[in-house]
Amino acid sequence: MPNHLAQESSPYLLQHANNPVEWYPWGNEALERARVEDKPILLSIGYSACHWCHVMAHESFEDEAIAGLMNRSFINIKVDREERPDLDSTYMAAVQAMTQRGGWPMTVFLTPDGVPFYGGTYYPPEDRLGLPGFPRVLAAVADAYSNRRDEVLRSGRALVEQLRNGPEHAPAAEARLDPRVIRDATDHLRQYFDAAHGGFGGAPKFPQPMVLEFLLQAYHRRPDPTLLEMVELTLSNMARGGMYDQLGGGFHRYSTDRVWLVPHFEKMLYDNAQLALVYLHTYQLTKRSLYRRVAEDTLDYVMREMVLPEGGFASTQDADSEGHEGQFFVWTLHDIEALLPSPAAGWFAQAYDITPAGNWEGRNILHLVADAAELAGRAGEHASAIEIGAALEDGRRRLFAERETRVKPGLDDKVLASWNGLMLKAFAEGAAVLGRSDYERVARRNAEFALQHLVQGERVLRTYRQGQAKLPGYLEDYAALADAFLTLYETTLETRWFAEAHALATALVNDFWDTSSQTFSDTGRHHEALFTRPRDVFDNATPSGTSLAAGVLARLWLFTGDASWQKLAETTIVGLQPLLSNYPLGFGRLASAASLLIGPAYEIALTGDPASAEALAFRQAVWANYLPNKVVAGANEDDADAADLIPLLRGRGLVQGRPAAYICQGFVCQQPVLEPSALAEALRAEPSDLDVDE
Repeated sequence: MPNHLAQESSPYLLQHANNPVEWYPWGNEALERARVEDKPILLSIGYSACHWCHVMAHESFEDEAIAGLMNRSFINIKVDREERPDLDSTYMAAVQAMTQRGGWPMTVFLTPDGVPFYGGTYYPPEDRLGLPGFPRVLAAVADAYSNRRDEVLRSGRALVEQLRNGPEHAPAAEARLDPRVIRDATDHLRQYFDAAHGGFGGAPKFPQPMVLEFLLQAYHRRPDPTLLEMVELTLSNMARGGMYDQLGGGFHRYSTDRVWLVPHFEKMLYDNAQLALVYLHTYQLTKRSLYRRVAEDTLDYVMREMVLPEGGFASTQDADSEGHEGQFFVWTLHDIEALLPSPAAGWFAQAYDITPAGNWEGRNILHLVADAAELAGRAGEHASAIEIGAALEDGRRRLFAERETRVKPGLDDKVLASWNGLMLKAFAEGAAVLGRSDYERVARRNAEFALQHLVQGERVLRTYRQGQAKLPGYLEDYAALADAFLTLYETTLETRWFAEAHALATALVNDFWDTSSQTFSDTGRHHEALFTRPRDVFDNATPSGTSLAAGVLARLWLFTGDASWQKLAETTIVGLQPLLSNYPLGFGRLASAASLLIGPAYEIALTGDPASAEALAFRQAVWANYLPNKVVAGANEDDADAADLIPLLRGRGLVQGRPAAYICQGFVCQQPVLEPSALAEALRAEPSDLDVDE
């Protein structure tokens, strides 16, 4: 018989709707029952693509005996962390404070009024791996709550006090944004860099796209070749590794090893949005075809697998299929020999390291260890690089077609506002840089979807699935959509998208800015009050709402010249400046916002009908090369609202009846440029020309 999750919309919660555990969603019904029955709450937080969440569900939540222990002693609440990042952030901080570690599934025990007093992550069904069995944990917690209640309450109150008194990161009144923060951050990043394999640190290794973006910007500012080498080594090795889907495009979540070979197989929308952009930007800078191919293949993967019928982007693809992690993605040598003719099968096996023993649990994860030119140069080969390259490409097509007949990993088809904003931005830029009209159609359709379903007046809703939008949006939702709408405006020059971004930015300041602490909070004034107001300032797998907001405000300042936007952005960053300087791995997106604010930046105004061939050529000149610190404005001559909304356009019209481009820095403009080639040349400044005193 279904439990209380049966009417939920989250695929993760629905996965647990038929557990013998009497699960509730987070809400008044469960919290009130805990108070009335004086039972502690067992709060379990996870997400649909989480492998160990599936493991614990199968081992414990589907077990009648363990479910009986849970139902007798606890009120059991299941939460999708992607729907409720406030609950996830708040209680993860508690678990980390208690155990010095965290992760998912998260298991935390609360008093009926929501105060955490004990917690952890995954628990096995019996004692193993140095972990206590879940039944033993349940019995011990229930006994403590029943027989040592005062001790439990004291522990919970002390923990809450500790969390409430954490660092506020509020700026000192006299503090200013220091340009040296860019140099300090890059110096620290060098210390963490893996010079052998790329990336930062050891295993597990995460792709860190926000940090790579910042390094590109730092290189553009001051052309130290080691910075670009760090980016290129990382991107090249990721593109050749098993974390990248060599057949279907797109990236898995992270590498479990140092060398990018064995991934954790889930695919997240936010990873692919950010990685597509950093590959795209590196292509703009270097013109290397590898980076263009990976960016396009990643966006093509999203178009194929993650775009929903109404235009929203799905959240994740699971790590598991048919009950096994990675089942969909791995191969045996026999598979290859059965699908490909000789000698192509041998070439393919050599290129992608396919062996009888396998490189992972007896099977093979495809990763590129030799390209066509390398294979052609080996002794005994009598084929050209062109012939081998064609055979490898044919092999990829055949394997992909065969893989499409397999049972696919599950799709979490809920739409999250912030993640959709990240991917909308990637498609808008991809369309402009690569000239892909299909990418522009995807971007427009997603933006229309967001306006129809997720943006309701001055409010943003967090999630949408199967006709139902719900839950108040968080700071990251407002800021990511505003950022995406600004990019869509820059790439289409349709004023409506700037207007939508401006309205969202105004709303996020009104709802999330705390004038007393001079900081942003992740939850607005209309959110449910928890025992502490969440404020996660770190850029983790996704950019923090604070970092996104700072970047949006800085961009609006450049568009409008309104110093109030600049002041809010600077105040936000200055409070975090010491952390950014010393711990840049946790502040990649904030570092990019700081770089934009420090400048110098280009303010570019384009005149003429945006749909005309001449104006399109100017836009192509703007997007042809890597230029991170810029805003781009333009509108039809008859768009009366544009100049009112965007002061950058005021007084800038056609020149002798012809479209023109105005290049400004610090709100001072050069003479208008009348030829797209001249615009491209003017924007192709040497990075040293953009240097500032650091």
